[in-house]
Amino acid sequence: MPKSKRDKKISLTKTDRKGLAWKQLIIEDIRKCAETYPNIFLFQVQNMRNNLLKDLRKEWRENSRFIFGKNRIMQIGLGRTKEEELQTDLHKLSKRLTGQVGLLFTEKSKQEVLEWAENYWALEYARSGFLATETVVLSEGPLKEFSHSIEPHLRSLGMPTKLQKGVIHLYKDYTVCEEGKVLNPEQARILKLIDKPMSKFRLTMKCSWSKDEGFELHKPDDLQNNDSGNGEEAEDMEQDDNDESD
Repeated sequence: MPKSKRDKKISLTKTDRKGLAWKQLIIEDIRKCAETYPNIFLFQVQNMRNNLLKDLRKEWRENSRFIFGKNRIMQIGLGRTKEEELQTDLHKLSKRLTGQVGLLFTEKSKQEVLEWAENYWALEYARSGFLATETVVLSEGPLKEFSHSIEPHLRSLGMPTKLQKGVIHLYKDYTVCEEGKVLNPEQARILKLIDKPMSKFRLTMKCSWSKDEGFELHKPDDLQNNDSGNGEEAEDMEQDDNDESD
């Protein structure tokens, strides 16, 4: 009886703080999901927020599984080449695991997932490096929403503030940010303080693979890809996903 491709052991020569045993566990988990679920989607994340992805995992956990982590590890799990792939044409999905992307294993139909992804988004506070979507100007006058104790902090962020009878005042109009320009850390903090979210967290389904229909490309491949991994949030997400599996 021939061995299952899932049983094939892959040598991981690169080491980091996660450890080879942990990486092998993730690989086996991905292979198990590939056998269990009929549909696999590769999604691209815009404005990654770990807490929102965790919320989605809870909402979908009855019939789906999100895995978001190191691209190289996910590629090994699915198979990087035609010879390594777990199922026919899975390597076509695997090779597109570049940039800030993840995998969705699901029992939901392709149409249901694609329609959901087109309509789902969540508004979040922008971070440093984000392009401002609008110009925000604060008018001269009192800032009654803030406690007087925060005035030194506002001043340290560059805001022209002063205290008048225990109330924070702007002594002149202040432009927090300009549309189309990159936010610096101070601007991002101010926008959060004044409760002005700008960025949209959303998932774009780039391609999919199903046991019945095989591989399908849903969005054109990016002209530029970053294959350096997904950062600390991605690593934490990968660990959390593994911890909650049964």
